[in-house]
Amino acid sequence: MKAAVVHSFTEPLTIEDVPVPTPGPEQVLVRIEASGLCHTDIHAARGEWPVKPEPPFIPGHEAVGVIEQVGAGNDHGLSTGMRVAIPWLGYACGDCGFCNSGRETLCEHQQNTGYSINGGFAEYAVGYARHVVVVPDGIDPADAAPLTCAGVTTYKAVKESGARSADLVAVFGAGGLGHMAVQYAKVTGAEVVAVDINPERLETARRLGVDHVVHAGEQDPVAAIQRLGGAQAAISTAVNPIAFEQAMGSLARGGTLVCVGLPAENAMKLPIFETVLGGLTLKGSIVGTHQDLVEVFDLHRRGKTQVERADARLEDVNESIAAILDGSAGAARTVFRLQEAPLPTGAAHHAVVAG
Repeated sequence: MKAAVVHSFTEPLTIEDVPVPTPGPEQVLVRIEASGLCHTDIHAARGEWPVKPEPPFIPGHEAVGVIEQVGAGNDHGLSTGMRVAIPWLGYACGDCGFCNSGRETLCEHQQNTGYSINGGFAEYAVGYARHVVVVPDGIDPADAAPLTCAGVTTYKAVKESGARSADLVAVFGAGGLGHMAVQYAKVTGAEVVAVDINPERLETARRLGVDHVVHAGEQDPVAAIQRLGGAQAAISTAVNPIAFEQAMGSLARGGTLVCVGLPAENAMKLPIFETVLGGLTLKGSIVGTHQDLVEVFDLHRRGKTQVERADARLEDVNESIAAILDGSAGAARTVFRLQEAPLPTGAAHHAVVAG
């Protein structure tokens, strides 16, 4: 099968022919139709995080496709022909306190797709039956792919923020994750501010229904949001610690900052005095659970969200990464189309396709 493989953190990915994996017990083999390019894949390919994957490996944790083979011992109701998503949480033990309290994303024994388990930048991938999520009929696989990470990650972050209809919610970073975050914040009924340095992303956010946009390269986002009364909730999806610090500074008294993005520079300054006197809360939110993704797919099926994406070939993976890094990527999310799969009968395509 064709796959994009990382052999070195300092070299481009290589497109090569590798064996089709065989599903083991409790696993399924999925023929990949679409796979989104997340900034996490770039961090993985470049070895930028403290805990690094071990080359060679295949990135990609926004993989969507059709089950072609079911491994032994599968009692999760899956069968060949079903369309499923393979998310970042590739495996969790199912036995620890986190797993048994609906917090499987905190499992200390977890394995992650495209990081410690080969991922979806390939024509086939293996997923654990307990963790793949069925994609409802009517959703384009190329939409479902970004929803599998960018969608569920920001959906969970909005939940963690406690955003309510009377709140002002600020989203720092309006790209792949942020353009979904603003939509989930709007679903709560909140007033929403989008902050970015890319005017095209801000225009996309405006079209998706945000109430205010702030170009952080042209004005101070802290001052701009404080003039609006301060944010009851701020969600930072950015890849620069400065944005996290600005998000903290934008909060109203009693406000909550939810950290989502994972910058390679792993530190931010926290003002203790203002945090204590302002009764501020700082939270981390890591992707979402199986049930969160079920809810994300349902919202999209009902037409509550749109995915801004540009389709690409897997052979162009290195050029796609370069475009994200230099800011020239035209759409919020790049999706590699590995199979041209028609929508199921009666499907409604809710995505806005850019590019």
